[in-house]
Amino acid sequence: MSSQDDQFQAAAPDPAASSADDGMTWWYRWLCRIAGVTGGMSCAFAGLWNCVTINPLNIAAGVWMMLNAFVLFLCEAPFCCQFIEFANAVSARADKLRPWQKAAFYCGMAVFPVMLSLTLTTFFGNAIAFATGVLYGLSALGKKGDAISYARIHQQQKQMDEEKLTGSLEGQA
Repeated sequence: MSSQDDQFQAAAPDPAASSADDGMTWWYRWLCRIAGVTGGMSCAFAGLWNCVTINPLNIAAGVWMMLNAFVLFLCEAPFCCQFIEFANAVSARADKLRPWQKAAFYCGMAVFPVMLSLTLTTFFGNAIAFATGVLYGLSALGKKGDAISYARIHQQQKQMDEEKLTGSLEGQA
């Protein structure tokens, strides 16, 4: 085995460990990845289109959008960046981040060009990248509980309220 294969094995994320940590289902993880790749493509095309102007703020926003696209491809789809040696290591490190950290990073990364130059191109170009951050943010909230556990909690709260009410009535008498 070559040293490059050793680096790939060391950088490859363990799917069992990452799925146990964040509690995301396989289909939601793929949805987030597909949204990230789609957001990267929209940022790249809109950023390139935004650079075809003479306004310096539009050019800066377009360059930032293309940088966003590169980061999204690097974190969500490292196979698109096979020509970069550290792509798998960056992807493995990004997979170790918690969902709320990815959400904050992707949303912040998408908001900056819109604040720099508020045009339809920057707004719609960063919308899918922002949506990727929102998807990761929703996964950080966790799973929704089942109806049985909610009914049990409601019953316990109702019982405690009745006990407090009867205790206060007995104290007044």
